[in-house]
Amino acid sequence: MTEDDPTDEISDIEARIEALAEIAERCRKYVLASKIAVGSGAALLLVAILGLFGTGQTAALGSIALVLGGIVSLGSNVSTLRQTESAIGVAEARRSALISSIDLRVVADAPMKLV
Repeated sequence: MTEDDPTDEISDIEARIEALAEIAERCRKYVLASKIAVGSGAALLLVAILGLFGTGQTAALGSIALVLGGIVSLGSNVSTLRQTESAIGVAEARRSALISSIDLRVVADAPMKLV
């Protein structure tokens, strides 16, 4: 292989894309968990405000903390997910540019062999 051969760089980029895809998937899971936390915190706050099931001030404060924590986690993970998806797009564009710079040749149609 020569120095101008970009196959090593393409392999590195593909490994980076794979790592970024794992990060993006983890962020999606945290986003879902954050949405669940906000929803359950809001439901618990409503229950505490209405005084159902004998819940008190501690449940109300806990539900507020759950809602606020969910909102913070949601915002953080959504922004991380956007940055990760942007990085994936840049890496894919770079990989595509490297692949198109390779002088690929078409293999002639060979007769199919029956095994």
